[in-house]
Amino acid sequence: MNNIDNTLQQFTDLPAGLLDVSVENLHRLIPQPALFHVPGRRSNTLFVSVLLHGNEPTGFLALQRLLQKYHQQTLPRALSIFFGNTQAARLNQRRLDGQSDFNRVWPGTALADSPERRWAEQIVAAMRQRELFASIDVHNNTGLNPHYACVNKLDNDFLQLGALFGRLLVHFTHPKGTQSAAFSEYCPAVTLECGRPGQEYGTEHAFEFLDSCLHLTEIPPHPVAKQDVDIYHTVAQVTIAENTTFSFSDETADLYLSPDLERMNFTDVSTGTALGKTNHARLPVLAKNEQGNDVTSRFFSNDAQQLVITRPAMPSMLTLDERVIRQDCLCYLMERLEL
Repeated sequence: MNNIDNTLQQFTDLPAGLLDVSVENLHRLIPQPALFHVPGRRSNTLFVSVLLHGNEPTGFLALQRLLQKYHQQTLPRALSIFFGNTQAARLNQRRLDGQSDFNRVWPGTALADSPERRWAEQIVAAMRQRELFASIDVHNNTGLNPHYACVNKLDNDFLQLGALFGRLLVHFTHPKGTQSAAFSEYCPAVTLECGRPGQEYGTEHAFEFLDSCLHLTEIPPHPVAKQDVDIYHTVAQVTIAENTTFSFSDETADLYLSPDLERMNFTDVSTGTALGKTNHARLPVLAKNEQGNDVTSRFFSNDAQQLVITRPAMPSMLTLDERVIRQDCLCYLMERLEL
């Protein structure tokens, strides 16, 4: 289903069968993006979004486990749940052809008007009518990455919420139009990156975090201790340049990427490290900073037919999935941030 109704569907009852349906069959119960409101003993609401990318099921599985735990009893806190791209989840795809990326359409986006953008605006408007406690957006990585939490602001309550998930935090303000950035204007908001899909530890980690958020009386007001967290700041998003072919198997492509590429995630990469072989003089990638400016030459060079990093950096979200690279990006580059 590429065409989405412009009107956001909202419900106060969860659909029958939700507690044991598979993610591939969720579209039978929730055929298009929908928002569900579940009451709890505390009225300040925890907002959770899952399946903004259809091939990232861990958030749904963790939420399903949470609802199973509290089946036939009152939740500790009111919970509003947004189920995103259930049609892409049916096919285990990030998004369907013709769809906008469900995590690039939220208020603040640079994308043109679309059905996805209109329902994102409606979700934010609906949740602003409620007393928000926090916003959680749950994702997976397609590449080899540790678990970490992303924040859009370095305010203490954001850092405390992220540290509840783990010591590894990433601060970013680009790309625009993400769910967490939109909700960071109204409450503490984090994005959880829970490793690869299909890993039990990812589901359990996300479930425990969500359960903890339901029970928190408040987010701790004291500053996060420097020794308790490692914080990195995203300095560039790297995409494949327009009209450039790339491959992990075809050495004749414009950019022949190393099959060991994803092992560089969250490691300090030194100047001169090669990401792959180039077959043209032009740079095959485009790097943009948080302002959307081209900073490719600051980070990369074409040296003896090798795509080389020209300054120390730490990559994240490198993956071997060529479809995801084309739909999103090759990677992000980060630098350590001191509190």
